[in-house]
Amino acid sequence: MLDAVTPQVGAVVVVDNASDGTWQQAIEQARPGVALLRQPCNVGLAAAQNAGISWARTHAHSHVLLLDQDSEPGDGMVAALLAAWQTLSKDHLVGAVGPRFHDAREDRDAPFVRIGFPRSQKLWCETVTQTIASDFLISSGALISLEALDSVGEMDAGLFIDNVDMEWSFRARAKGYALYGICGATMHHHLGDDRRVLPFGVGKIVVHGPPRLYYMMRNRLRLYGMRHTPFVWIAQDVPRVLVKLFLFGVLIGPRWRNLRFMLRGLWDGLMGRQGACPADLLR
Repeated sequence: MLDAVTPQVGAVVVVDNASDGTWQQAIEQARPGVALLRQPCNVGLAAAQNAGISWARTHAHSHVLLLDQDSEPGDGMVAALLAAWQTLSKDHLVGAVGPRFHDAREDRDAPFVRIGFPRSQKLWCETVTQTIASDFLISSGALISLEALDSVGEMDAGLFIDNVDMEWSFRARAKGYALYGICGATMHHHLGDDRRVLPFGVGKIVVHGPPRLYYMMRNRLRLYGMRHTPFVWIAQDVPRVLVKLFLFGVLIGPRWRNLRFMLRGLWDGLMGRQGACPADLLR
């Protein structure tokens, strides 16, 4: 990821969310220009992103490019995103632009999405010159201006991980900012821990571990209570709660552990809990 992104940007900052540190020395020796921000503990994805955003603001950068460690920008991705931003911003208030991404375990690139009921509309890139208005963008690969972040606000650290990008997208859209998928910008990205084939030829499903299922359930309930969350998304998401309980609590193991984490996530979401997954649940 660093090899791919460094030539494309003005500066690189790596936020270390309290890893075991085995790779830190390699970065410091091989890439002295990379800023390394060590966190005292795992502060979560949103807080880590905010730390990098704060660094960019302090060093007078105009935009930030968010990247997960399992993403790899394609050649010219940033230039394509920035060129699209500059063109679109002449006529629109742009909140963020993002690339089309491909997971090697899938047969095609992921689509961009417009929220609808009862199902959202999946929008696939047909040409590399396309720009697609989207209702949300995944955070990895998103190019966001500091001006937009100053207006919309930074990432919601209370969510810790999961739905962080969706919540920010909803907040930006509520403030009048547009989000665009840029088909001429490409990225490889690893989505989820695994893929499982569902029975009866239904297809494949992205699989996450029990702690991630906790956050998925808790944070969707938190989004339900936020004024900037579109009602149409809530209406189509509520049935997904039942579907996920059935898929991961009945069909996909570890079933009991999955179910326990999901039910606790729903309860903690109702109670307004924020931050890291409770330690007693992880034992």
